[in-house]
Amino acid sequence: MWKCNIEQLIIESGYRKDFICKKLDITYRQFRKYEKMELFIPMEKGLLLAELLNCKVDDLYERKVD
Repeated sequence: MWKCNIEQLIIESGYRKDFICKKLDITYRQFRKYEKMELFIPMEKGLLLAELLNCKVDDLYERKVD
């Protein structure tokens, strides 16, 4: 199982989601798919998002161990 940390990281960053979408060159709908884990973020977008949020790429998602 995986947990998405993107929403929390954005809240902590103080950025607005529309700003993040513009920087990643994606639609808000596409962004929501990443947040809801309908899709994993592609590596190039993940690297850019991690840079924007001042975190590591592996901070975006967290593996839950049962």
